[in-house]
Amino acid sequence: MKEKILNSKLILLIPAYWTCIFDIIITIINQSDEYWKGNLSKANEGNPIGAFMMANHTSGIFIVCALWLILIGIIGLKLSNRKLKIFALFVLIAHSFGASSWLSNYYGFWYAIIFIFINSIMFIEFENIYETRKKGKILNT
Repeated sequence: MKEKILNSKLILLIPAYWTCIFDIIITIINQSDEYWKGNLSKANEGNPIGAFMMANHTSGIFIVCALWLILIGIIGLKLSNRKLKIFALFVLIAHSFGASSWLSNYYGFWYAIIFIFINSIMFIEFENIYETRKKGKILNT
């Protein structure tokens, strides 16, 4: 399975998934105790879709996140290489922004900067792996 993903175009989504999952986790961790005890008005989320889901039930964040993670994969499978790179970068940037707002507000500016730096390196490295493997496939055919 691991080798199949590493040899497919979905490798480009790994940094996007990492950033998305990090954003989800830090959002969940930083919700107030009041929210988890049922005071839905204490939901703290900048994304209007996530905020709506969280304002209706404490499981809302989990539902919307699961659907989004599935949708990322479906969209990724359907897109051509160039559009997939754009989409993967978009997801990475959007969730880097979301997670960075938590990081900078709760943990400090430098945590956000380091997070963005790591995400940038990941994107370039995975894109290089993808391009190298794609060229290898072309040469082997």
